[in-house]
Amino acid sequence: MNTADPAVEWMRSRGGTNVIPLQPPGIHEAFWRRGTAGTDGCVGRRTNTRNWSETAGEQADSRQFPEGYFWGVATAAYQIEGAWNEDGKGESIWDRYAHTPGKIKNGDTGDVAIDHYHRYKEDVALIKDIGAKAYRFSFSWPRIFPEGTGQLNQKGLDFYDRLVDELKAADIEPFATLYHWDLPQALQDKYGGWQSAETAKALGEYAGVVAKALGDRVGHFFTINEFKQVTETAHRGVELHVQGRTVRLMSAPGILLEDGPLNQVRHHAVLGHGLAVQAIRAMGRAGTKVGPAENMGHALPIIDSPEHIKAAEAATRAQNKYFLGPMLEGRYDDAYLKAAGNDAPKFTDEEMKIIGTPVDFVGINVYIPLLVVEASDDPPGYREVPFSISHPKMFSDWHRLSPESQYWAPRLLHSIWQPKEIYITENGCAAADEVAPDGNVYDSDRLMYLRNGMTWQHRATVEGIPLKGSFVWSAMDNFEWINGYGDRFGIVHVDFKTQKRTPKLSAQWFREAAQRKSVV
Repeated sequence: MNTADPAVEWMRSRGGTNVIPLQPPGIHEAFWRRGTAGTDGCVGRRTNTRNWSETAGEQADSRQFPEGYFWGVATAAYQIEGAWNEDGKGESIWDRYAHTPGKIKNGDTGDVAIDHYHRYKEDVALIKDIGAKAYRFSFSWPRIFPEGTGQLNQKGLDFYDRLVDELKAADIEPFATLYHWDLPQALQDKYGGWQSAETAKALGEYAGVVAKALGDRVGHFFTINEFKQVTETAHRGVELHVQGRTVRLMSAPGILLEDGPLNQVRHHAVLGHGLAVQAIRAMGRAGTKVGPAENMGHALPIIDSPEHIKAAEAATRAQNKYFLGPMLEGRYDDAYLKAAGNDAPKFTDEEMKIIGTPVDFVGINVYIPLLVVEASDDPPGYREVPFSISHPKMFSDWHRLSPESQYWAPRLLHSIWQPKEIYITENGCAAADEVAPDGNVYDSDRLMYLRNGMTWQHRATVEGIPLKGSFVWSAMDNFEWINGYGDRFGIVHVDFKTQKRTPKLSAQWFREAAQRKSVV
């Protein structure tokens, strides 16, 4: 019992000697009330002989994750490495885009980022210290193949060889992403990037080389991170209405395509995925696992009941017709092709077989639901429920607070496509992250966000959904694409001027959760 609790002291002053604090530290209210209220539910009135610390232990056990669950953190090459033109690295589309005036907030670039290229040993030690058992990172394609294909840059590959060795020595399992948006600029110049199937073929060749070199130590490969961002945001953008005018936000390479060419870009991305899967299977060691990492559009059922869940499944399937659908079914949705008409992608039967090559797992980046739906007797079988203007948000304007997505996204993925394994490859949030006078960052909002989401992830594992691990985005503050260094997602604070790393309060919480393998 916390004898300093003012509520306890007040109750003692009123004659109570065997009382319980209004909410024991670290115990969720719902669990506490169930565990301490006895038969009548009266707070502060003892109706059994068990103290709250005993109950807390039992509740912690009930929130335990399965043995072998991966507790991870994630980053991406362009966002952390820096060294943009060192040791033979080629230019990427993000190097070119960030160097173009007006594209990135405050004119920021990833030229230095958080200097991970030179500080990777320090960063691996830090990742170990905050309790992570797995680390998801990405290779910089132009660091390994400056021209996208052809001549290998051995110094670039050697960097990742050293990084993987450092991770293995620290008992951290490496999860490697082949493509996290930094396409070699040479492929953009030569083929128009993802507008050509040649880029898909180049991804397959690159995947085979990396798998052969590192597959003896890297057991999990992700092909492409967030197909929607690679294709739609980069080749169409997102329109926002700001102060009476329309603003289009885009990412590299920042090309505006019509529907037909955009659908072809989408097709080339999933084709590249399929070719990469086949290359890794051919060149990696036996038992190497491979799959995509997609920002899966998903819908939340307004009520947890069969008819509304069915509606959420229908909406979720519709939201994933471009990428997950063809990758997991080996075919495009008939309704999509019919609606697209002459703008539908051009493809062959052989390409669809490649795209549908079986995967070992599916990774999903889970932040917000695209829709909340209810059942409907009218086509398409669901009706959208609009978000209220008062719906709570995190620090980012786009980030609706929806922790239940950490359960519903993997559940819907499982019920629709039944993948062997599921990983939540990104989950996290930006926060204000003000540095306190004592030098620490007390990001209680991020901590509570992550803990709430983890509770929903736990529910998924309890219900038998094959969720095998989760990766917090991100390990450290970094370059956040078009927002530059303005948005901080890390559980480790980085002073971008001095490169000093400081674990935040959320990192301390994560370490405790990972050590206990439980929601804490």
